[in-house]
Amino acid sequence: MKTDFDYPNKNLLGAVVFRPSFNNFEKINANQAWSLLFTTGQEDKLLGQEIELGRFFTNLLIAIGVAGIIWATYFNNSI
Repeated sequence: MKTDFDYPNKNLLGAVVFRPSFNNFEKINANQAWSLLFTTGQEDKLLGQEIELGRFFTNLLIAIGVAGIIWATYFNNSI
């Protein structure tokens, strides 16, 4: 089957990370990284431009990791 449909803006169909305007090896902030994770690469501005929310998710992930390590160490010594 052959189609001759030429979509005018093909960049809207793919993921953000494959768009030419995004993939220039530019640094992204924490909000963009978390937005890409939560939307599986479809949107990089889901959380907005405020950096506090990105820092919150990063610190929450670190806190969960540290709490897990402390818990595993504490309960591993009960043998």
